[in-house]
Amino acid sequence: MDEGYIKYDCIWEEAPPPNEKYLMEINQWRQKLFELKLIGEYQDSGIGYGNISIRHPRYNDQFIITATQTGGLGELDKKHYSLVTTCSITENRVYCRGLQKASSEALTHYTIYNLNNSYNAVMHIHHPEMWRQLQFKLPTTSPTTPYGTPDIAFEIKRMYDRNMLKNRIIIMAGHEDGVITFGNNMDDCGDILLHYLSNISVQ
Repeated sequence: MDEGYIKYDCIWEEAPPPNEKYLMEINQWRQKLFELKLIGEYQDSGIGYGNISIRHPRYNDQFIITATQTGGLGELDKKHYSLVTTCSITENRVYCRGLQKASSEALTHYTIYNLNNSYNAVMHIHHPEMWRQLQFKLPTTSPTTPYGTPDIAFEIKRMYDRNMLKNRIIIMAGHEDGVITFGNNMDDCGDILLHYLSNISVQ
């Protein structure tokens, strides 16, 4: 399993963390997702999974995301968030600043924010039954496309151009258990996720 490993070229500037006033909403949702075990840590490997981000309220071309390998932490504070200032998909590069590096999925979040200026929140969670039951019933990436790479970025862009993402959910066939939702704000994004989760039958 290569879960959690950064696959892009990370240009990280160690700097003060994002302002706490921008983190209240994202941290509330992150806590909720952790309690639902949609963000967490695999017990057998100790590797964290899941991440969440929000577009910066003042700088429209930047976003705040959970830092890499924070999935297993029960509570986060400002030092566990990173500010992504820009990315280059073609160069597979992410520029971020804070006390820790950005999540391994930062390139995917960047891609979604650049699809439409109305998207202001992204959640990437793991749920085995949701992943299995919704795969190819809802927009699904290719099973051969790995997470956190330019390939997944181009795949999402292709799906958007084909009007496949109107429900604002993506099943990541090439990333076991991985599901992405995105919306106009944190509540919108979370409501989309919980709507689909409520319709999953437990095996």
